[in-house]
Amino acid sequence: MKKSNIIAIVVVLLVIIGIVWYGKSSSQLAGQNNPSATNSTAPVAVTETTKISSKTSKFENAELGFSVNYPTTWEADNTNTGVSFIIPIDQTQVSTVAKLQADVNVLSAKCSFPPVTTIKDRSTMTVGASTLNMISMSNTVQGRAYFNRMYSLQKGNICYLFTFSAISLSPESKGLTGSNVTQAQNNNKAIVNTADADFTSLVKSFVFVEGPAGQDETKVK
Repeated sequence: MKKSNIIAIVVVLLVIIGIVWYGKSSSQLAGQNNPSATNSTAPVAVTETTKISSKTSKFENAELGFSVNYPTTWEADNTNTGVSFIIPIDQTQVSTVAKLQADVNVLSAKCSFPPVTTIKDRSTMTVGASTLNMISMSNTVQGRAYFNRMYSLQKGNICYLFTFSAISLSPESKGLTGSNVTQAQNNNKAIVNTADADFTSLVKSFVFVEGPAGQDETKVK
C-alpha cells in the first residue's frame, strides 16, 4: 500500500473520531444546561407528611387518593395499602394499656366488616358528601381487654377502611394490687377513649385527593 494511501486513511479516521467526540461533548453540555433533560424520569413523591401545627399533622397518599389529619404525636408508617399510626401511651400513668393503633387501608374490594358475633355499637357517620358505616367491638380474652372501632367507605370498586385497635393487659400481669387496680382501670378507659376520639377526628378529616397523572404508553419512547 502506498504511503499516500496510508496517510489518507489515517486522516479519515481522525476526522471520524473528532466528529464522534464532538457529538458526545455537545450532548453532555446540553444535558448540563437543561436540567429537565437529565431529570425527566425522576420519580414523583406520592406520599407526604406535613406538620400543620404543634398538635396536628397531615398525611397524604396521592397514589391511593386520600389525605387525613392526625395528632402530631402519632407515628405514621407507610404500608402497601395505606398507612398505620402507632399511638403513644402515657407511661407516667398507672395503666395496663399495651397497644393503641389506627390504620387506613385502601382495598380494591367491596367493603365488609369481619364476621363477629358481638357488636357493641353500629351506626353511620357523614363526612362531606360521603356516608361511612361504623361498628365497634369489645371483648375480654384470658384477661386481655380488646376494643376495636371500624369505619368503611365504598367508592366505586374501592373500599376505604379505617380501623382503631386497643389492647389492655390484666392488672395481675403488671403486678398491680389493691387501689392500683381500680386506678389502672379508670386510666385505661380514659386513655382508650381519648385515642378513640382522636381516631374519629382523623376519619372526619378524610379527603379524596387527585392522584399523579400516569404516562401515555403510546407516547413513551
